[in-house]
Amino acid sequence: MTNWKVILNIARTHLVTKIKQTATAALGVTFGIGAYITLVCFMTGLNKMLDDLILNQTPHIHIFNEIEPSKKQPVDLYSEFQNTFNVVHSIKPKQSQKRIHNALPIINYLNKDPQVRGAIPQIKSQIFYIAGSIELGGNLTGVDIMKEVEFFNFKDYIVKGTPQALKHNDNGILLGAGVAKKMSLDIGDRVQISTIKGDVFPLKIVGIYQSGIADIDNIQSFATIKTIQRILGEAENYITDINVKLHNIEQSIALAEKVEQQFKLKAIDINTANAQFETGTTIRNLITYAVSITLLIVAGFGIYNILNMFIYEKMNDIAILKATGFSGKDVQLIFMSQAMIIGVVGGVLGLLIGFGLSHLIDQLPFETEALPTITTYPINHNPWFYSIGITFAMISTFLAGYLPSRKAKKIDPVRIIRGQ
Repeated sequence: MTNWKVILNIARTHLVTKIKQTATAALGVTFGIGAYITLVCFMTGLNKMLDDLILNQTPHIHIFNEIEPSKKQPVDLYSEFQNTFNVVHSIKPKQSQKRIHNALPIINYLNKDPQVRGAIPQIKSQIFYIAGSIELGGNLTGVDIMKEVEFFNFKDYIVKGTPQALKHNDNGILLGAGVAKKMSLDIGDRVQISTIKGDVFPLKIVGIYQSGIADIDNIQSFATIKTIQRILGEAENYITDINVKLHNIEQSIALAEKVEQQFKLKAIDINTANAQFETGTTIRNLITYAVSITLLIVAGFGIYNILNMFIYEKMNDIAILKATGFSGKDVQLIFMSQAMIIGVVGGVLGLLIGFGLSHLIDQLPFETEALPTITTYPINHNPWFYSIGITFAMISTFLAGYLPSRKAKKIDPVRIIRGQ
């Protein structure tokens, strides 16, 4: 039966008598784990910030009426041309309307689907901003502002003003930050909106919108759905787009296909709309985890080298232990215990250092005009990272201690004593 008290006492004595080597091995684990925690928390926090910047504003399914060329041209209707080779020049798109037919019943139908968290309408229109002699082209989108806040965190992108101010003002507009800067406009000012038909409407600026993407902020603004319908001279059921938010993003592809087949509309799922962005996120995550795991493996090799040196320096001690009745298994457990003690101490210190550094970075100011809602560097304080860190520390130190301890187990005490 293994006497763990004796084995642990001997392991502790070995570690204390070689305190410099013990400290070096423990610090290798400490800095490996600390660097891993700091790096993975910062990099995943950065990735999450970039994901949120794009994906928070992107519906899981975007439904609209796509303008496309007619599948059948007039020449296809004549039977005498069926077996001939026809060339048609200057094909025009078929006459179609931007509005979604029966949009409100479709929205009600989608909101009753258990997969759907919410389906909300939008009206997209091309307009001109006019202030004095300045005239800029842009987009004005009609939204249900409180639903946008609920499902798409819209409030995070309003740098001045409030969503409620737009909700309660039928002549209000949330002006894009880029447009406001170019035209020297601010909250309380009025901006003239001109439709492509030439109709001009004055709107009061009740807030400034900034997405963090300059190309969008230079053209995009928002108003209520009723305001856009009045500007365009359309009825209350005029809707051009439907944005759908799901409980499970993985269901977006299947539901988008179902909507296209059922309602004969174009439905773009989030994976299709952001395929290139998702690829970039995956690559960044792979790089982050590859570098982090490399740090941990390097720390493990450091422990292996130090324990190897322990064995060579403790040859006489091993011979004496075996000569006094300790089995090869007992000797192996002594060196395994040393490795695990180094792993526990170094791992815990590494977690504390990583926790401290990540919180320090989290407090550092990070201010940029492109991301007005971000005031400090992004850090992802996921407890799972700490669990991975301490687990990897224990596994790496176990493996680093196992190989040298096997060598100690096989040492012949007679040969060692005879060689003295």
